[in-house]
Amino acid sequence: MKRTKYKARVPDESGYIHYSDEENETWSMLYQRQIKQLEARACDQYFEGIEVLSMPPDRIPQLDEINGVLKQRTGWGVARVPALISFDRFFKLLANREFPVATFIRVREELDYLQEPDIFHEIFGHCPLLTNQAFADFTETYGRLALSATKEERAYLARLYWMTVEFGLLNTSKGLRIYGGGILSSFGETAYALESSIPVRAPFDILTALRTPYRIDILQPVYYVLEDLKEMTRLCELDLMALVHQAMSMPMLEPLFESDK
Repeated sequence: MKRTKYKARVPDESGYIHYSDEENETWSMLYQRQIKQLEARACDQYFEGIEVLSMPPDRIPQLDEINGVLKQRTGWGVARVPALISFDRFFKLLANREFPVATFIRVREELDYLQEPDIFHEIFGHCPLLTNQAFADFTETYGRLALSATKEERAYLARLYWMTVEFGLLNTSKGLRIYGGGILSSFGETAYALESSIPVRAPFDILTALRTPYRIDILQPVYYVLEDLKEMTRLCELDLMALVHQAMSMPMLEPLFESDK
């Protein structure tokens, strides 16, 4: 994706971003319906993060509000970026424990889905889990490894990120729960990921995740399930690049979707 109609909002001289009433109302609409949708579907760690962040339900939060909490909890922060950034900048930010946030919010016509990650996806979907040390450490490790990886290695690492940080599920004593930000911020995919009979839900295996094709513009056909969020800490302790090279020597899995041409 090389073009977007969206443009990130720029702060004033004091660092404050002035959003319009319509933009704040859009945030409120998204927040109110999604927080209700996530009841009994999101993992406990997500709701703990929601409580700690105390993001306003009626307006778009300022980045400084999120930064103050994240830095204290896990040493992370958020960084204002344009609507689209390069892979190199994305990885560098993650390696520096800064989560990129494009400071625009979707228009009403794209309330249910847009390809570009907007501020609702980044703040509501990802930042609550960044208050969890295991999740935060894995995200940093991923950024550091991807920053120095080759183009081919990055393709494999991207699949790992997609199947965990974006679209991961968690096995809990209460049943399957969501921890992936791509699901947590998606009204349509929330119930689908847990309750539809269509997608495959399989135990997480890193060599499998590294070789699983995906598309960004469809409901996911497969979700991988961690037994505990602390598994992300154990992933950080592995030689992930050696596993990437092992996956590169193995055949890719057959896609469970039609080609996007």
